[in-house]
Order: sequence, then C-alpha cells, then structure tokens
Amino acid sequence: QVQLVESGGGLVQAGGSLRLSCAASARTFSRVTVGWFRQAPGKDRQFVGLISGNGLITTYADSVKGRFTISRGNAENTVTLQMNSLKTEDTAVYYCAIGDVVAGLSTARNWGQGTQVTVSS
Repeated sequence: QVQLVESGGGLVQAGGSLRLSCAASARTFSRVTVGWFRQAPGKDRQFVGLISGNGLITTYADSVKGRFTISRGNAENTVTLQMNSLKTEDTAVYYCAIGDVVAGLSTARNWGQGTQVTVSS
C-alpha cells in the first residue's frame, strides 16, 4: 500500500497563506488522482479538491475555489496544496488521499495521517 505523508501545516493569520505537501512512497502516485480533504473539530470530513493523474484536471469545493490551488510537485511523487487568503473557517486537519477519489465526495481508499492548519483571526 502506498504511504502518504502530509506536511506544511501550521498557524497562520487570516488572510495569510500556507503550502501543504503530500508525498507518496511510490512513483505510481504520479499517475493517479489525488484528493485533498479536511476535517474541522466536530464536523464531517470535507472534500477540498483533487488533481488528475496527468495534472491537467483540477476540481475544487466552492468554499475554496479561487483561493486554493492543487498542483503536481517537481518531484513526481508529490502533490501540493497552495492555500491563499485563508479564513478562520479553513481551520482543520488536512489530508491527502488516493484511490477512488471522486469530486465532491469525502471518501477514498488510502489516506495520509493529516496535518493541522489553524487560521487565527
């Protein structure tokens, strides 16, 4: 099973930016759809966005559209989530995942451990 590791989370003020990375243990990662998700305390996990295996297709949740950008990293086994104009409601644990990732759904087969993003007012 491919192991996924997220990094780059932290504390940022509202209006600021953070860049999250998702690194995979296998090069096959570069050929599969990768999804980003988040879960805030007391709330259900939420779809944030995805990028297709070839990097040509990205889809975002309405709540992050225009502020977040998903891209394939320079290394073939990484995907990044650039988050700009952060809002306090973006505070959550962010996960990357692969396997049966579908836009708008919060399910996938293989998950990372998550990285905490906290946006202060």
